[in-house]
Amino acid sequence: MTGLICIKQGKAKISPNFPTLDFVVQQILLLSRLPLFSIIHFFPMSERKTLDERHQMSDIERLRHSCAHVLATAICRIWPDVQLAAGPPVENGFYYDMDLAHRISPEDFPRIEEEMKKVVKDNDAFERVTVSRSEALELARAGRLGGVSNREVESIFKVDLLNDIPEDEEISIFKNGEFWDLCAGPHVGRTGNCKAFKLMSVASSYYKGDKDRQSLQRLYGTCFKNSTELLEHLTRLEEAKKRDHRRLGKELGLFHIDEAVGQGLVLWKPKGALIRRSLQDFITQELDKQGYSQVFTPHIGKLDLYRTSGHFPYYQESQFSPIPERDVLEKLADEDAPCAALINGLSDGTLDGYLLKPMNCPHHIKIYASDHHSYRDLPVRLAEFGTVYRWEQSGELGGMTRVRGFTQDDAHLFCTPDQVAEELISCLELVKKVLKTLGMENYRVRVSLRDPNSDKYVGSAENWDKAEAAIRQAVQTLGVEYTEEIGEAAFYGPKIDFVVKDVIGRDWQLGTVQVDYNLPVRFDLSYVGADNQPHVPVMIHRAPFGSLERFTGLLIEHFEGKFPTWLAPEQVRVIPISEKTLEAAEAATAKLADLGIRVSLDRTNEKVGAKIRVARLDRVPYIIVLGAKEVEDGTVSIRHRDHEELTTQTLEEFIEHITAEIRNRSL
Repeated sequence: MTGLICIKQGKAKISPNFPTLDFVVQQILLLSRLPLFSIIHFFPMSERKTLDERHQMSDIERLRHSCAHVLATAICRIWPDVQLAAGPPVENGFYYDMDLAHRISPEDFPRIEEEMKKVVKDNDAFERVTVSRSEALELARAGRLGGVSNREVESIFKVDLLNDIPEDEEISIFKNGEFWDLCAGPHVGRTGNCKAFKLMSVASSYYKGDKDRQSLQRLYGTCFKNSTELLEHLTRLEEAKKRDHRRLGKELGLFHIDEAVGQGLVLWKPKGALIRRSLQDFITQELDKQGYSQVFTPHIGKLDLYRTSGHFPYYQESQFSPIPERDVLEKLADEDAPCAALINGLSDGTLDGYLLKPMNCPHHIKIYASDHHSYRDLPVRLAEFGTVYRWEQSGELGGMTRVRGFTQDDAHLFCTPDQVAEELISCLELVKKVLKTLGMENYRVRVSLRDPNSDKYVGSAENWDKAEAAIRQAVQTLGVEYTEEIGEAAFYGPKIDFVVKDVIGRDWQLGTVQVDYNLPVRFDLSYVGADNQPHVPVMIHRAPFGSLERFTGLLIEHFEGKFPTWLAPEQVRVIPISEKTLEAAEAATAKLADLGIRVSLDRTNEKVGAKIRVARLDRVPYIIVLGAKEVEDGTVSIRHRDHEELTTQTLEEFIEHITAEIRNRSL
């Protein structure tokens, strides 16, 4: 099939080559595929920053934006025929997109960097020049923009980008030496400020992020205020490579992502599943103490369920495409209806279907609503390890940390207004305990509030005020500094996020707690109060891990695969020195296994030293070595993965030690 469906502002446009719905239905039915209408993919265009947003650039962003121009100058000097597209600052660096006949590779980096150093040494000023639209167009058609001189061919991308500039917006170009570029800025003073830089990688991209447009080369670099900060950054990157959960996950056999299954869909292998189970057991024990009830819900729900909640309209582009019912497809096909009829019908509610659940909340709401409740029943706390699905762009996927299907340690609490404060504090304390248990106490707290001037949020201003007041009151009990971010709340309520800094300095949003006065209203939830009248409960959303996939990926890197004993997929490996001690090793292995300790027996014919090296590579916390002397003495030799020295104990003494370590979840 060729062609692409594009949706903008609720309207569907079909390219001329897109097949009719009749053809699509025939293919679905003939091939006996699931009735999942997943043909439509969205590739959003890069949004142009406003002048106000540009003026708010931080000092480091200005520096990196300027370094992108230094890179562009060097590229133009080396390859004058290059067609430059855009070169913005990004997190930890910058890039420039370009169309170039020469295929840039890392082998070209030293040459490019050497030319960049010359540009820096020139110490040219970044000069802003205001031009009329016609003047800018003339320069672009002369090949002067995005170049170091006039050229025989026009600057094709600059001509196009001029069309993106609003009619009432001032047009400017920036000059540094002989290089001129269409740019709104801002920049640092001179090219000489861009000394501490390094080219990092090259990748493919699409012009404006649209896969139907031209394929370009994207050259990434980084830049810092000085060489010391640059060196620190490069050192962190080397450490990141060493700890990369994708590499370690493969080496340790923890998880697998297979193209045949789908990008962003994690296959938990046996060892990874043991880590996941340990995490679930940990949180389940805590929930049992706090009076939570575990529930299970399906992976799919009626589309109308998510229309009522607001998730479908508000998060539509980040969800998998709706699944129309088979008879709907057949009916539209019989009518020779275009694909737009299906898409618009699902969007505006005239057609119904199903949706892979993007959130667990509506399902838990329906469980609450299935029974009558008195104020004496509240709070009702429903918990689930529920898998949800989000349509992330393929370029944004990364191992376990950015996926399309993930499991949340999700819970929803339904309580009276008087109970909100206590329940919120309890939720926050649970998140704190999770992070402390895993040694992840380097975090900051972010309070996300609504933007009163935005129409993104549902519900009354009165309910929002109450929810935000509750959030502010609760976060103050943590005793840590926090920031407030306007406009970052969920569409239904404000939230408290725990942003954890990992061992190499990256920030990850993990645990979250949210207050919601609005979804209970949208779903007409109630309880009978002490006055025998119906009242609307308050809903609290919380997930201490956030996502088991992301959390586990982060843990792999946090511990460099060397999980604490309670979490390690294999806790003990028993190594017999020879066949003569195999029987004793089997007995020790069986005894440990009977106690619930995750243990394996190395039966290979390798030498003892080689067996120990393999166990260390597998990051097994404890290695038991059994030789003739140990068997004779009734002892075992214990080696910890992080220590060279051997200790000798009875098996019972070792069992007492390791069971206490597991029970206490020691780090």
